[in-house]
Amino acid sequence: MRPPPDPSLLYPDVMASGSLAAVLREAAAGCLATLPDDALTPAGPLHAAVSAAVPHRAPLTVGAWAHVRRWSVRGTEPYQGMCLVDGWTHDLAEVARAARAWRDGVPLEEVRRAAPFVHLTGRFEVPDNDPVRLAASEWQHLRREAYELEYDWREPYQALIEAAHASPALRALYPFTSHWVLRFSTATRPRLALVGPCLTANSDGTYAVGTSMVASDLGLFATAGEAVACAVRHLPAGLGPVTPGE
Repeated sequence: MRPPPDPSLLYPDVMASGSLAAVLREAAAGCLATLPDDALTPAGPLHAAVSAAVPHRAPLTVGAWAHVRRWSVRGTEPYQGMCLVDGWTHDLAEVARAARAWRDGVPLEEVRRAAPFVHLTGRFEVPDNDPVRLAASEWQHLRREAYELEYDWREPYQALIEAAHASPALRALYPFTSHWVLRFSTATRPRLALVGPCLTANSDGTYAVGTSMVASDLGLFATAGEAVACAVRHLPAGLGPVTPGE
């Protein structure tokens, strides 16, 4: 792999000023100029962080790409560390507008309106960290992620996510994926409590249900609905509402 070019070739303005934070403060007609000094902080020469004025948002991280002049952003919630917004752009002024909107605590849709390059992950904000709402947020994220996939097996994977979401028993759990295997927990992140089988959408259009991520020992099915029904049959009895994963 070709080594990245010297940062001074891609980012002469940043290197001359000493930090991305300094250049970012000047971008977009100074829309960040009025921020307190501790709200826009450097995180190395080519990275910066913009703190939010609301407690349910972690600082928005801004970074520079290594091989091409391009900027990326990522905004998370602090309780689980899950991504709410991300995206990349060639326009640092757009980054500044996104950072200002994130800082001001406007709704996520308004962050995207302020800077259209911003991508919403599907998760919604849960300021009080209610575990049932956090589970609903993760379901919304998985459904959007499945819809946006560009892989050949997008359709079977999307069918699996939708079938699982349509099941009241599974929808009541906290969903997550590992290597595109759908799994469930009775607690939110950061400390998951695994429960029930693993579900997989295969590239040949079949659906596996197993006791581990690589197994289909509970069944191999032609439809997502059959796989979900099998998974529900193997859930333990007496599961209550999702709890905080603390």
